[in-house]
This record gives sequence, structure tokens and C-alpha cells, in this order.
Amino acid sequence: MRITLRNWICNRLASVLLVLSGLLVYSAAPAADQAQQVRVSTNMGDFVIELMPDRAPLTVANFVRYVKEGYYSDTLIHRVVANFVIQGGGHSATDLKLKAVHDPVNNESGNGLQNKRGTVGLARGEAPHSGNAQFYVNLVDNPDLDPLPTRWGYTVFGKVIQGMDVVDRIGVTPTGASGPFKSDTPLKPVIINKVELLDAAGQAAAAPPAPVATPVAPSSQDAILSPK
Repeated sequence: MRITLRNWICNRLASVLLVLSGLLVYSAAPAADQAQQVRVSTNMGDFVIELMPDRAPLTVANFVRYVKEGYYSDTLIHRVVANFVIQGGGHSATDLKLKAVHDPVNNESGNGLQNKRGTVGLARGEAPHSGNAQFYVNLVDNPDLDPLPTRWGYTVFGKVIQGMDVVDRIGVTPTGASGPFKSDTPLKPVIINKVELLDAAGQAAAAPPAPVATPVAPSSQDAILSPK
């Protein structure tokens, strides 16, 4: 077969384009593989959560939606139980009322992730698929929150990778009854100033405006209900 100059040039160009496309795919791969992280800033310090969308895709997408909306800004860590959990992200720090939420997310507690110390889960009521915005951090291993063949558990969707000392400090703050909370609420308010997505350098990532939550009547069953 006779190879003309034109054919040779075309073949060389095709080879170069193939190499360049491979380099682009390779360079994009690390960004796709990078773990998604958020920083929770409170009046007692900050902690960073690594999210696990590969294990809890619906729950992570739900949580990130609220983060992008700025939903968690000026909300309370309203529940602290020593040697159990800290919980928050649903009550306004201004008037202590529950904020409007999106539709609840399907329970993903069967994803194989366990409620170990430092893991982050989605709070819910008695109904298994009632979780929406509130989240909790396990202060200790809490196997009673994991699913069993006879009942649903509580979905773990992340873990604290920085600032667990802050979480522990919140976990021993004095609690009691205050305002609408009958028990287990910090007597000195613990406020979530903001929750923000982080980029690869650990800096706050610029997020596009997200739609505002459609008001839904908040459930009164917003506490973690443990078999303990």
C-alpha cells in the first residue's frame, strides 16, 4: 500500500490527538476521585467531614444540596448526649424553630457503613425514610444505630477527618432543658455558623446559588431514636 504525504500527516495528527485525549482523561481522573469534604464552623471551633457518595449517594446529594443553599448557617447543635451523639442542623439559632426542609430522603443505612466513633449520620424520626436536614456525629461506637434484618438503621454518610477534638468538646458541654427543648440541649447555645464545601486545597469552594427549600411541615419526631 502506497503511503502518501497527506496520509502520513493525517496519521500523525490522529496519533497526537489520541495521546492528548489520554492525557486529558488522566489529568481529570484525580479530581473525580478526590473525596468531597465540608467544613462545619461553630462557635466552639471547626471540624471537617469527608462525605461518602459512593456508599450513600442519595444522602450525600441531599446533604450537599442543603450546604449549597446555606441552609445550615446560624442553626443549632440542639442535642448533645455524652457518650452517644451530638446532633443539629435543623433549628434556627435565632428563634429556635425548625426550619423548612425539602422532601425526606430514602434510608440508605444498609450501605455497610457502621455508626463508629467520628462517623456522621442522618437524623430521622421513627419512620425509616423521614431523614431530611439534621445530622449527627457519633461520639462513640453506636452499633444500636446500625440496621438489623428486622429493622432499619441510621444512615452513615461521612466521617470527621479533622477537628474531632472540637466534636468531643461539644459532646461534654453542660446540657438540660431550655426553650422548646425538654432535655439534652446545651445550656450555652452551640451555634453552627456555616457549613461549606471545600476544594482540593482545603479552601471554601465557590458554589452556585441553589433553590430555596420548599416549606414542609416539620416533624416533631426529629430526634435520633436509639434502642439504648
